[in-house]
Amino acid sequence: MKQIRTTPLALHVSAALIAGATGLLASAGAFAATDDADAPQTSTQEQQPSPAQDAAPDASAAQQLGNITVTAQSRTQQVQDVPIAIQVVTATQIDKLAATDLSKMDKYIPGLSVDGDQATQPYFGLRGISTGDFGIGTDAPVGVYENGVYMGKTGAALMMFNDIDHIEVLKGPQGTLFGRNSAAGAVSVATVAPGDAFEAQARTRLGNYGQRYLDGVLNIPLAKDVAIRMSFVDNQSDGWLKDAATGAPYEKAGDWGLRTQLQWNAPADTTVNLTWEHEHLDQPARPAIGITRLPDRPALPPTTPDESTWLDPRHAPVLNDAVGARETRAFDAYTLRVAHPFSFGDFTSLTSLQRYHTLNREDQDGTNRRYLYLDDANIEQHKTWSQEFKLAGKTDLANWVGGVSWYKDEGEQTSQINLFTDSIDTLLNNLGIAPGGLYGPITQGLNAAGFQYSLLGDPWQENMHNRNIAKASAIYGDVIWHLTDRLNLTTGVRFTRDERTFSWYTPPRIATQLDQTLADLQVFGLLDALGIPIETFQQNIYFTEPSTLNHPVQLKRSWNDTSPRIVLDYKLTPDTMLYASAAKGYQAGGFNSLEVASVYRPQEVRNYEAGIKSWLPDYKLMLNASVYHYTYSNLPNLTLVSSGGGTGNDLPQYQIIPSDQEADGIEFEARWQATESLRLTAAAAYINQSYKNYVTSDGRDLSGQATGLPLWSGMIGADYVFHGIVGGDLDFTLQGGFTGKSRCNADSALQGNCITRTIFKTGGTQTRADFRVGWSSANAPWSFALFVNNLFDQRYVGGINNISTGVLGTTSASIGAPRMYGIEAAVRF
Repeated sequence: MKQIRTTPLALHVSAALIAGATGLLASAGAFAATDDADAPQTSTQEQQPSPAQDAAPDASAAQQLGNITVTAQSRTQQVQDVPIAIQVVTATQIDKLAATDLSKMDKYIPGLSVDGDQATQPYFGLRGISTGDFGIGTDAPVGVYENGVYMGKTGAALMMFNDIDHIEVLKGPQGTLFGRNSAAGAVSVATVAPGDAFEAQARTRLGNYGQRYLDGVLNIPLAKDVAIRMSFVDNQSDGWLKDAATGAPYEKAGDWGLRTQLQWNAPADTTVNLTWEHEHLDQPARPAIGITRLPDRPALPPTTPDESTWLDPRHAPVLNDAVGARETRAFDAYTLRVAHPFSFGDFTSLTSLQRYHTLNREDQDGTNRRYLYLDDANIEQHKTWSQEFKLAGKTDLANWVGGVSWYKDEGEQTSQINLFTDSIDTLLNNLGIAPGGLYGPITQGLNAAGFQYSLLGDPWQENMHNRNIAKASAIYGDVIWHLTDRLNLTTGVRFTRDERTFSWYTPPRIATQLDQTLADLQVFGLLDALGIPIETFQQNIYFTEPSTLNHPVQLKRSWNDTSPRIVLDYKLTPDTMLYASAAKGYQAGGFNSLEVASVYRPQEVRNYEAGIKSWLPDYKLMLNASVYHYTYSNLPNLTLVSSGGGTGNDLPQYQIIPSDQEADGIEFEARWQATESLRLTAAAAYINQSYKNYVTSDGRDLSGQATGLPLWSGMIGADYVFHGIVGGDLDFTLQGGFTGKSRCNADSALQGNCITRTIFKTGGTQTRADFRVGWSSANAPWSFALFVNNLFDQRYVGGINNISTGVLGTTSASIGAPRMYGIEAAVRF
């Protein structure tokens, strides 16, 4: 008998919203009957042209191809008028990929890389600049913002798409206007604001691997000048991997979220918007797929493995036994936006409070053998306040904006490692500290003497506790000077002060069951008889810094910075713009959360760029391109380093080692309305990135070598619409993306890349294709679609995890998702 699943809260809310919408149709009939043409246009969703639109003005055709209104420069502008390399993702593009978050669009925004394998510890890279560090002592160089509010580095950076209007991906330093943590660029997410017309809609998707997706929106005008907008999203699945021994599901989605906005169009053209957003994530942690060919129990695998014997993770059995393995997040955010126009300019106040808690505990050995056991956990909680005041205006001479901002984050992080005494025996044996182990031989001796005690099977936990208080304040200004009717000069500058107080604390290990047994042995004098002091069993083996064992070690640092930018743009024609820019990006210094008392210097990037943006109305063709060169100093690199001198027989740790990098790049984007029914898109990015100055922990000089980033990435897409099909339009979409092969260097093998002796490939060229066909009609409330993601079922090995190879002999890997398909149905009321 099939067990009935517990329905998440979002499903209850969705049922209430839909029921409420049905009941409101009669009472809000005047709003429901409002002509859509008269309603405010708050969304930038693309629409396929119909015959009636064929004669639309050129501006309308350009808008359909993506020349939408953006706020990339803290001003309302058409994207083709913004002298910045920017790629816009509309809600329609998101829907056509059935994407639930930004990581599901990876490969479709060339130059941007997003890895969401760990939703609470995501990876963002832009133009090759990234950091995989998950410690709270540093920040990421790619800033993620939602409606102008910085979303943090880890727990809140990768959220589910919920009532999205569009996403702006700004490439290159954006510190002057966006400020905090946008040295490489910024990802700005804009959601749909409340409107003065009644709106209710719901959508569901059902697919293979138990995919169950549901979202909905309810917009209600409460009064002439007051409206409320509520949206929800619920994403569940049964997972596409299962444990070969227990049947437990992995790669299973479990996320739901809500957003409520109340907007008041107050007197004197003042707008007040109060938003509450909540998201709840609870799903299995990312599995470790063991690729070590294990000998029969109780034999140990070698710590210097033969890579040619590794299993292919795409076909290897999943055998994980991490206790309490889970990834969870509870997120709440409150935002107040107040806007008021004055005669000299428009004033905006943006106030935000965010709170979230995350847990990510996952298997690290890729086996279900207790004597090889290793798991780790990242536990965080944050409370963040931010306030920004902005004033913007324009005259015949200039378009200007200026403001002040303040930010504070109080964060706590626990980095945790978990073993069993059985796997500690393996570790001690492999390190040559205690051949044969410690706890096993003692247990055997006790049992042989008639004492029924066991020191095996006892859990062992060690923790590093970090506390971080980060404060930042800034003042900025940016002016677009209209030198002629075609030539503009933009000058901007931001002054920033950052302060950070950070502490490290590593309490003694936690081994409650072991301590109880040791206490019993101590009472009977058995430890004394063995000649082993009890302190031998009480010492940490991973977090061993003596200065932090009894009390926290705390440091405080501050940094000041001035970041300017200058841009010159020239209109060759009303539809063609050339631009050139120079900008400096900055990111405050920080601390290594796992290395006590380590301080990192601030990061700086200097970017020089030139580009063209053009719209060819006769051909309905949009062409954009840019070239750039940057140098980046003190970029933290998360690397796997040996903790015992690089012998290979010690427990490695992930540490952050700064490097200087440089790159030359080219970007290209084209959108073409080839016919009334056919639309083609293409984009590509070329990035030649290398280390300018970088020496690894074991002395390898990688200066002048490639960083590993592929040279090329790109995408291509086609949309074709058949009109008049059952009274509506049948829209076919086929999209494909690729990234080139990794460029190897002398350190690639240790980091798990560019390994050539395996039966599978790592770091090779990767491709992806997605297909969708959907039917909709302006005269019907329903729409339907069929979607297929990863159309050709391309499976790639995501990376090699060799953190436990040298001490336990175990190596694991991760793999990409298989082909996913399903059906979609939506209704608007």
